[in-house]
Amino acid sequence: MRGFTLVEILLATVLLAAGLALAFATLVAATRSAGRGETMAEQSEQLRAVEGFLRARLTAARPAAFGFDQASALPQRFIGEPDRMRFVADLPNYLGRGGPYLHDFAIEDAGDGQRLVLGLQMVQAGNVVEEESRPPEVLVEDLESARFRYRALDAEGRLGEWKERWDTPEQLPLLVEVTLRDAKGRTWPPLVVWLPLAVGIDGVGATL
Repeated sequence: MRGFTLVEILLATVLLAAGLALAFATLVAATRSAGRGETMAEQSEQLRAVEGFLRARLTAARPAAFGFDQASALPQRFIGEPDRMRFVADLPNYLGRGGPYLHDFAIEDAGDGQRLVLGLQMVQAGNVVEEESRPPEVLVEDLESARFRYRALDAEGRLGEWKERWDTPEQLPLLVEVTLRDAKGRTWPPLVVWLPLAVGIDGVGATL
């Protein structure tokens, strides 16, 4: 019975090593692909959660005052800026003690980027109740940029142009747009929310 030659043994060893290397490379590629899939799934889930929360809070906005302008004595019901918006909405019991709360959404610098945060304060009789301050809740981190915009009816009762600032704080805007861009340069689909209680504040309906 003839044994294996040295050349045959070396050839078999080389083929075995090549097969193991191919299997390892395939395993690494599959692991990386699975990791990317999990990351994308987590990002999509975060996107849906944040969008759902923003939509629910904006939809719940009420034409309730949380302060008064010192110059005009008009009630402040919605203050909107490119990087901050404030309004009153009822807070579900699972988020606090329930009842009307001032919702203060703000886009803050976080050193290496921006983040979207929410501060909450109870409102009674048209004024904010001074309570022990609580740190704002962070909704989204690692943003490259973020922006709020507002839209209302024009003089003819039709939708006007988007505005960077809401200039009639005694009323609610008809539409609010939230645009977020993450640190990797990916822009989230713009979130546009209709505020149901904005229609009819001054007796005018919308022509959409």
